[in-house]
Amino acid sequence: MVTVGTIAGGAMALAMIAAFLLGFAGVRILLGKADRARGALMLGAAAVLVANVLIWSL
Repeated sequence: MVTVGTIAGGAMALAMIAAFLLGFAGVRILLGKADRARGALMLGAAAVLVANVLIWSL
């Protein structure tokens, strides 16, 4: 199994934190009915970040 270096591990950790925050904010915006398009885009960006971390970890 390949070990992840410290910089790559830190980048993946930051990406997952950003994905969590984007997902949380996206859901809040969607439920608040303020700007549904912005909430959907935030959820899409969170999904892309999670997919990137999955690809990097393989």
